[in-house]
Amino acid sequence: MKFKILSAMFLLVALMSCSVDNENNPQVIKTEWHLRNVSGGIQGIDYDFDYNVVIWEFNEAQGTVVIENNNTDDSIEDGLDSGTYSYEINDGTDFTFITIDNNELGNINILENELNIDTNLTSSGMGSDGYVYTFRKVEYFE
Repeated sequence: MKFKILSAMFLLVALMSCSVDNENNPQVIKTEWHLRNVSGGIQGIDYDFDYNVVIWEFNEAQGTVVIENNNTDDSIEDGLDSGTYSYEINDGTDFTFITIDNNELGNINILENELNIDTNLTSSGMGSDGYVYTFRKVEYFE
C-alpha cells in the first residue's frame, strides 16, 4: 500500500515538474497576410474580404511571395493572381516601396498586425486612381 501511494506521489510530482517549452513560448511557424480590404480606384471602391480569400505569404530568405487568390468574382479588385513571385523592398527617402516581379506596386507600410500597400504612392510620384490594399497578419504556432 505504501508503495502505491509513494508511486502515485512520485508520478504526480514528476508530471507537475515537467514543462513543455512550447507551451510557455510558442514558436511562430508560419505568417500569412490576408487581404481584408481594397479601396480606391476610379470608382472609389471600398470592398471588404473574408479571411482565406486572398493570402500572401512572404519568404524573406528566398525573396518570394506566394499568393493564393481564391476570389472568383472578376469584378472585384483583388490584386495579383495566385502564384509565386519575386519581390523586393526598397527604402526611399521618406517611404518604403514594394516591387513584385520587377513591377513597383507602391508604398508599403507594415504596422504590428497590418500591412498596407498604397499604389497611389510610388517612387516616381503620387497618383490618384490607384488602390490601397489592407492585409491582416495571421500567425500559426507550434
